[in-house]
Amino acid sequence: MQAHKKVYPLIIIVLLLITGAFLLYHWGILQFNHPDAETYPVQGIDVSTYQGTIDWPVLASNDLTFAFIKATEGSSFQDEKFKYNWENAGKTHLKVGAYHFFSYETSGATQAENYIKTVPIKDDALPPVVDIEFYGSYTRYTAPDKETIRRELTELLNRLESHYGKRPIIYTSTKPYASYIADYYTDYPIWIRNFYACPILSDHRQWTFWQYSDKGSLSGYTGYAPNIDLNVYRGSYDEFMAQFGY
Repeated sequence: MQAHKKVYPLIIIVLLLITGAFLLYHWGILQFNHPDAETYPVQGIDVSTYQGTIDWPVLASNDLTFAFIKATEGSSFQDEKFKYNWENAGKTHLKVGAYHFFSYETSGATQAENYIKTVPIKDDALPPVVDIEFYGSYTRYTAPDKETIRRELTELLNRLESHYGKRPIIYTSTKPYASYIADYYTDYPIWIRNFYACPILSDHRQWTFWQYSDKGSLSGYTGYAPNIDLNVYRGSYDEFMAQFGY
């Protein structure tokens, strides 16, 4: 009985610590990744309608180099803030690109049409980005088979590259990368999401961009999402401009 009396308070303390850590992470106070500016001098953000009406000169002043803006999703959805964000981000010093959320439910060809009719050609823009991840009821067990995904994704990537004259960037997280991207799309820059540690890709290739947090807090936006996604480029500013400074 005495041993049990000693154990119960410890269990309660551990549960309180876990709950507290979860809440601190949820509120953006606790973050697992802290890429320093010396190692990763090229830092950036990605935004969508969730950040509301952005004051781009203010947001750009947060020691940022680049910004990716949500443009489209699937074959028919356009982000309602895309046009505003694209035009106003382009007036700052930031290198700006637009991203598309890949849908498992429509063809790569019609998804490319949606992106192309939404995103203007801009010579100095970053390459198009295709975001492929599991969502809703789609998991690595319930999503379409690898051959189907790769066929439609390749169609989308090829059409975007043909239209914009730049090889697209693939954004993803660890599990979709291992399922669809690894050892296959070897010539595409990879933008990888990992909120807990510096990413190591399953096929041991190098990533180009790393989304290290979705709990950033910067000045310049007032949307209903209190946080903003934070990213770094793997390399120096000169290397970034050599690769993307069109």
